[in-house]
Amino acid sequence: MASQRPISPHIQVYRWQVQMVTSILHRASGIVLAVGSLLFVWGLVALAAGPEQWADFSKCIRSIPGFVVLFGWSWALAYHLVNGIRHLVQDAGWAFQIKDFVRNSWTTIIVSLVLTALIWFAAMQQWGGA
Repeated sequence: MASQRPISPHIQVYRWQVQMVTSILHRASGIVLAVGSLLFVWGLVALAAGPEQWADFSKCIRSIPGFVVLFGWSWALAYHLVNGIRHLVQDAGWAFQIKDFVRNSWTTIIVSLVLTALIWFAAMQQWGGA
């Protein structure tokens, strides 16, 4: 007789919690950083190749989709950094209570958003449009 239940716990079984979301986001942001590094390499190659290639790269990056990609990449960098620090703190043996996990998860998300906003604010002030 076949059972309709999943054989092992599945995402439909669990209620979404901020700790689960931060874990998934940490993995996803690592993937985004790896893929986004190709964009960084393209910029370095364009810079080394000369003014025409740099102008093409700059035109692409300064477009609306380019801005969205750069903004997302910078948020992934900020989030991965802040969440990595949170993991180091927990690996050192601190903040193992469930309430600490929840608080630190929300803090990670908020600090990464604030850090990203500060980075882009500074870039806009410095270079007038990054």
